[in-house]
Amino acid sequence: MDNHEKASGNTTPRRDFIKAGALAAGSFMIVPRHVLGRGFTPPSDKLNIAAVGCGGKADFNIQQAYNNGTENIVALCDVDDRQSDKYRKKFPNAPYYKDFRKMFEKEAKTFDAVLVTTPDHMHYPVAIAAMQLGKHVYVEKPLTKDIWEARVLTEAAKKYKVVTQMGNQGSSSDGTRNTEALVQSGAIGDVHTIEVWTDRPVWPQGVQSPKDKGESQPVPAGVDWDLWLGTAPKRDYHEAYMPFRWRGYWDFGTGALGDMGCHFLDVPFRALKLGYPTSVECSVGSVYADFFQQAFFDDVAPPSANIHLRFPSKTSGKEINLNWYDGGMRPQLPDGCDYNTVFGKVDGGILFIGTKGIISAEMFGENPRLWPESKFANVRIATKPRALVQGGWPGHQQQFVQACKKGYGTYTSSSFDQSGPLTEIVLMGNLAVRSYLHREAKADGKGFNFPGRQRLMWDGANMKITNFDVANRFVKREYRRF
Repeated sequence: MDNHEKASGNTTPRRDFIKAGALAAGSFMIVPRHVLGRGFTPPSDKLNIAAVGCGGKADFNIQQAYNNGTENIVALCDVDDRQSDKYRKKFPNAPYYKDFRKMFEKEAKTFDAVLVTTPDHMHYPVAIAAMQLGKHVYVEKPLTKDIWEARVLTEAAKKYKVVTQMGNQGSSSDGTRNTEALVQSGAIGDVHTIEVWTDRPVWPQGVQSPKDKGESQPVPAGVDWDLWLGTAPKRDYHEAYMPFRWRGYWDFGTGALGDMGCHFLDVPFRALKLGYPTSVECSVGSVYADFFQQAFFDDVAPPSANIHLRFPSKTSGKEINLNWYDGGMRPQLPDGCDYNTVFGKVDGGILFIGTKGIISAEMFGENPRLWPESKFANVRIATKPRALVQGGWPGHQQQFVQACKKGYGTYTSSSFDQSGPLTEIVLMGNLAVRSYLHREAKADGKGFNFPGRQRLMWDGANMKITNFDVANRFVKREYRRF
């Protein structure tokens, strides 16, 4: 992409085929049901869906959206024939492409919505291109790889008036709504601290990459490696990158936080109506090659991280501290809590610590518990959760489908006006990690200075770190032309 494209705010490859507003969102005709008789779903009542990405998580997304044939899958795209084989066989009449741009160019009149299930670095270019065509978009979590991209997609959803949904299914769960209502009931007073942890990464991080070792392998048959790289810098193929293992590489993924943050942080984000953080700081796990010889692997995320975000409270006027732990680290167990209950789930958990008590919850806000038990054993707490989603979290994709049929403005659990700001919070943690790892050689050539190891002050409205300018390079990346 050239500099003009990046500066325009509508950054997408091959912009010549994109015509903003060319197609009206949700423009498909409805055939009256009586024409086909009772018990039949008219073809035009079905949402016509295109899928960019067919393997891995896309397998689940396509199945849930297709819903055993209540909707249509009309076009498929994947850079890897191995990943797409299942759905090319299942939907033989759906044209198949390796390049999403060509699919959009050739098939735009045939589909109403797009499922975007690619590595993180391609979420934004695919989504913005679809939105500019007036297409509804479902994008896997995290919404984007960079903070700037999340902000632009949030605004684009309003501009192009399309239905949107991010793939953090927990936002449609009963647990998210029940935990949110419990926090907002005031049972534990003013929340001042949130502890969130996960077992991720469960893939290699904090290791030397094939690129740094100078290793490469032949590109497998059926894989278009250049298209898989997409906006990322050029590098040789290696099986260590795909499929799925890309998550730990900064050029493609967003590490453990990007993988799980949109699931876990979504609950406090909604319960406490968190806005932009005011600051962020962190520490990360170190790797040593030999005695007192620290190893730096700049291509990959670290093996573990502890991130601290501060937010202004909407109720108490004081600060809220949100602490994130990954790589197997956990917070200290508060007094009055049961270890096996709080830390019993391998995926991780959440603690809300307030002035009057504590709430623990699992991923998706499931199984909220009040602590200490002795204090709340005989206390009845009235809560009124928001309207539940039909089917709970497995109904997340179908909620999106039905909203597309009704049109722009129809509620979805993780529309970009919600998931965009949430993603910014998640990616702020990665900005802190990358600033922490930034090093500069000392003047005497002996060792390094680490100027980013400080509390970073964030101007959310202007998307800028105000006290360490180097950190701002992680707000928005450069794109490779492909």
